[in-house]
Amino acid sequence: MTGVLPSQSIARMIADGAIAADQPFAEGQVQPASLDLRLGRTAYRVRASFLAGDGNRVGDRLKQFGMHAIDLSQGAVLEKNCVYVVPLQERLALPGGTNAVANAKSSTGRLDLLTRVITDGGVEFDRIAPGYTGPLYAEICPRSFSVLVRPGMRLNQIRFRSGKATLDDTALRALHEEVGLVSGEAVISEGLGFSVDLRPQDGALAGWRAKPHAGVIDLDRIGHYRAADFWERVEAEDGRIILDPGAFYILVSREAVHIPPDYAAEMAPYLAMVGEFRVHYAGFFDPGFGHAEAGGFGARGVLEVRCHEAPFALEHGQIVGRLVYERMAERPETLYGAGIASNYQGQGLKLSKHFKAP
Repeated sequence: MTGVLPSQSIARMIADGAIAADQPFAEGQVQPASLDLRLGRTAYRVRASFLAGDGNRVGDRLKQFGMHAIDLSQGAVLEKNCVYVVPLQERLALPGGTNAVANAKSSTGRLDLLTRVITDGGVEFDRIAPGYTGPLYAEICPRSFSVLVRPGMRLNQIRFRSGKATLDDTALRALHEEVGLVSGEAVISEGLGFSVDLRPQDGALAGWRAKPHAGVIDLDRIGHYRAADFWERVEAEDGRIILDPGAFYILVSREAVHIPPDYAAEMAPYLAMVGEFRVHYAGFFDPGFGHAEAGGFGARGVLEVRCHEAPFALEHGQIVGRLVYERMAERPETLYGAGIASNYQGQGLKLSKHFKAP
């Protein structure tokens, strides 16, 4: 099979031992096109972010950069702006024709919790080469809020691919003509472009900005925190906001996007030349996201935005990112939002699941 492997293929990989774990796999861990990864029992505070590098083990790098170990078994706080490495419960023995790519889960990205997967011998974050056999580690750096974590929490997810899965622009245009991937005009150039909405139709709220001195967030507490304790409202004047360097924003795309059941998508930058800011920290879109068959009827993309270098005036309708569509190797047995716990189906501007609806 060629393409992104669906849930049933991931289940077979588990049964065959290509994916193994320290603890039995949990209910809901296998998603339509990805596998949630779970934190282990120990976090290592390190002096700096690192990659193992060709021929090196992460464990050896921890001896070089490690400061101290933290037992997570009773819960522990990972402090804002500190870097940690946590061995994950899952490990891989990939077949030679299968590679993998990891990313932060949606709720992780919306908390500005930078987390990336690293491997023995790895020369890139979140990219696992075909045939990789060995452990997985999460590098975690809370950027806006300190967080309380425990073993088994799922901050990252991993997707498996066999062969070439990405649609080129010709194939993407044909798919859009067939099913309508986005509301409004489709801007297609190395993916499907999307723009920012700074003219909200249902009030003045255009987004949220993280407060610089907020409290700790317990990642097990769902719908628990008041948004006002951690976030400032962002209201656009004449369809424009000025991004402050270093500040973190939650905004939303102007377009409602649609991921058909036989496809998945990944969020990618648009062009560095359009502005010194980043608009994605968690970028997987599962099959069925925003799809009518799964109860979506289109869903807007939430944008996790950080500005770099200099203040930047962001305008309504400015293209800020693109969705790269990929073929599934086969249709997943379950779609996003169809009978599974999918927190963001049919979403608009929405904070992570830890916050009460404002």
